[in-house]
Amino acid sequence: MKPSSKTSDVTVNGTSEDTQYGPVQVRITVRGKRLVKATAVVYPSSGGRDQEISSFALPQLEQEAIAAQSARIDTVSGATFTSDGYRRSLQSALDAAHFRTAG
Repeated sequence: MKPSSKTSDVTVNGTSEDTQYGPVQVRITVRGKRLVKATAVVYPSSGGRDQEISSFALPQLEQEAIAAQSARIDTVSGATFTSDGYRRSLQSALDAAHFRTAG
């Protein structure tokens, strides 16, 4: 875990998860007891179709992760492999940050 410039923020990288179309890795930022950021820092982007899928799927996955405050998020239609890799990497980052969801 690496604290960022804000004293109460913790930023952690999840594991790089291989998918059929390439690796996915998520970096999270936790502030206090809230997940405030869940950004894919590595994602399939080798071809035009990969870039197209990532450009529409990743913002949705990021929004859902923040809303859910967990890795229990829906698969984005048309981006099943990317969604699965994102979810696995997100969960590993949450685990590394010792982030616990309420409930």
